[in-house]
Amino acid sequence: MLTHLDSNGRANMVDVTAKAVTAREAVAEAKVHMRPETLRMIQQGGHPKGDVFAVARIAGIQAAKRTHELIPLCHPLLLTSVKVELQPEGDDCVRIEARCKLAGQTGVEMEALTAASIAALTIYDMCKAVDKGMTIEGLRLLEKHGGKSGHWQAPV
Repeated sequence: MLTHLDSNGRANMVDVTAKAVTAREAVAEAKVHMRPETLRMIQQGGHPKGDVFAVARIAGIQAAKRTHELIPLCHPLLLTSVKVELQPEGDDCVRIEARCKLAGQTGVEMEALTAASIAALTIYDMCKAVDKGMTIEGLRLLEKHGGKSGHWQAPV
């Protein structure tokens, strides 16, 4: 059942008034593929714009907090934790993992996905002058906890 549609098929924000407040958490990932020399430049701190990972981490955190401004039917949430981790994977990829938590009446999947995607886009923005061929792939929800549906984990 699509919960963002009313009985007439019109889009509407889901009413969560009667839902119980529970601890909720979601984890999402994205990957940015680039030339090996681009990743080396990031890792060695040689990027002229500064610390690419630090800027991407802050962008992801900020994006999670503003998800409701970007996705029309998302509720504004009082996130209690947002963590964005960036790790090199091989010699040509950065893996981003975003984890969002709160105690609330609706889940944080969209916030985690938004954080991962904006962190990836920030890496692209900061490095596009040296590597326009970068690709962003694999944006997906890895895991969620809490709410009526309980625990869910992506297949390996």
